[in-house]
Amino acid sequence: MTSSFADLLVDAWGSWGPSMTPDAARVAFISDRGGSPEVWVQDVPAPGSTSVPDAYRVTFTDDPVISVSWSADSAWLACAVATDGGVRTQVWVVRPDGTDARRVSGLPGVHGELGPWTRSGHRVTVTLPSTEPGEPTRAYLADPVTGALEPLAVGDLIHVLDLSAGERMLVMRDGRRGHEFCVVVDRATDVDHPVMPHPARGATEVAFIRPSPPDESAPAVVYAATEVGLPRRQLVASVVDPSDWDRPPVVLADRADAELESLDSDDEGRLLLLVWNVSGRSELELYDTHTRRFEPVPGLPGAVATSPVLSRDGSSVLLAVEGPQRPRELWRLDTAGFGWTRVTAVPELPAVRLVVPTLERYRSRDGLEITGWLYRVPETVDSHTAEGADPATGPWTLPMAAPHHPGPAMLHLHGGPESQERPTFSPQHQALAAAGITVFAPNVRGSSGFGREFVHADDVHKRRGAFDDVVAAAAFLVELGVADADRIAVTGRSYGGYLTLAALAFTPGVFAAGVDICGMSHLLHFYDETEPWIAAAAVTKYGHPEHDAEFLRSISPLTKAECIEVPLLVVHGELDTNVPIGEAHRIVAALRELGRPVSYLELAGEGHEYRRASSRKLLIDEMVGFLRGALG
Repeated sequence: MTSSFADLLVDAWGSWGPSMTPDAARVAFISDRGGSPEVWVQDVPAPGSTSVPDAYRVTFTDDPVISVSWSADSAWLACAVATDGGVRTQVWVVRPDGTDARRVSGLPGVHGELGPWTRSGHRVTVTLPSTEPGEPTRAYLADPVTGALEPLAVGDLIHVLDLSAGERMLVMRDGRRGHEFCVVVDRATDVDHPVMPHPARGATEVAFIRPSPPDESAPAVVYAATEVGLPRRQLVASVVDPSDWDRPPVVLADRADAELESLDSDDEGRLLLLVWNVSGRSELELYDTHTRRFEPVPGLPGAVATSPVLSRDGSSVLLAVEGPQRPRELWRLDTAGFGWTRVTAVPELPAVRLVVPTLERYRSRDGLEITGWLYRVPETVDSHTAEGADPATGPWTLPMAAPHHPGPAMLHLHGGPESQERPTFSPQHQALAAAGITVFAPNVRGSSGFGREFVHADDVHKRRGAFDDVVAAAAFLVELGVADADRIAVTGRSYGGYLTLAALAFTPGVFAAGVDICGMSHLLHFYDETEPWIAAAAVTKYGHPEHDAEFLRSISPLTKAECIEVPLLVVHGELDTNVPIGEAHRIVAALRELGRPVSYLELAGEGHEYRRASSRKLLIDEMVGFLRGALG
């Protein structure tokens, strides 16, 4: 029953990543309604419409498509394609009807990143990171008709964020993880200028250039979501004035209780869309740069908003909205009247009450406050009781432990570590709760969304503080009365998988079982085998593989494999080149040689992200079965 329930949740496809035509009449977006992420196109419904327009699929590759962007002349779609489902992407262009598809990011298998289209032309930005350590990253402007690449910029770890309408000014991001800085390059003089002053701690990830407000003498302004020199990510304006590059940036919007996670603008630069992250939930705001007035947007139809885009004329917003009980779907916001209109729908969900998590807070060993989302096991989950219902869809009446009665529980640790656990639609968490296992998903130190100091609280030699956060989370569940101290599992993916192995290896006796999903087992091997651009960016977060070699060895779980005595399930994608599959093979081999209870699941055709529905179903099914057996 539980497997069928999980399958139905995974099959509840979503839609995200919208990109509109310049007239905001049509939208291209990503949807996994066919079992894997693909490009879909449809009309944008008029404000107040109650019907969802039909969509059609743009087919040009068998690989997952992870993002799409419409050209300024509406003639082309640029797409980032995950080669074989892995971390290496390639940039393709294709007509909206699926014709004239071509790869514009170089040779097959070479990683290429999709950047923005030129705002007044028809070329798209393509960035090619180095394939060898020490080599630079190169950015180009690609012509979709000919595939010709014109050199645009060269740098260490550069990402092109935007170009001015006349293409004279280029906005770029560079730098290692957590220390990304943003510059404006004057292509006429080939001189770059920092958006935020140097030196200062923090990162700038989102920035774009727009015409200045009427009361500003300079021709343009860069608007950025940045935490550089600030306690949290805030809205900052930096004037672009070729005659005076020394004018300081100005903070336009800041909140003590939230971080600015998304930012967009109309073409004129008059209206800005701000999406605030408030302890994991989203809040929207509009800012008029001419009147300097902020206006909160009411009625967001979900807990979390992602991939927001403002139309070029500023009349509408498209964004993906989701919550614990409903997968991602696209909605339209009319910026004049603040009316919401559904753009895409989701399939019918299982007739079972899904769990709405609560935001909990606890203290780690050093007193640092940690938050997390708790999915309590309900007393019962009742569905429809129609006679003759199909066993795969119901009727279901699932006896569960009382919400406050100690029972089996699972910690789930997200990746990054700069990611953030949020109240989104999670088939995995819901399936485990339905199986009688309480799920707690903490945001340990290093997570984003809680300010600059918190995201850097686990850097390099402070890594063991995150280990303490995990152990404290288990103690919190016991104190809260929802978990039996002898029946708590620790699980996680990517960096969360590493933390899972670390918890089992360095604090034996705390957890009864573990599930490591694509985690690192030895950080030095990870550096040796991961993609060069991933390794180069990671040193500020994990440590340098040469200068910090002894420390990295000391916090690598593989070196203490003999301390892992509880059942462990290791899961890894066959084609993962972010955390290479050797990280799984080595820990599994070590534990088998020691005679320890270890199981291994390799997902064929998958990379670091498991994008195919069949893989996600298999993973959840294996997790549920494994944890039920291990936790009793």
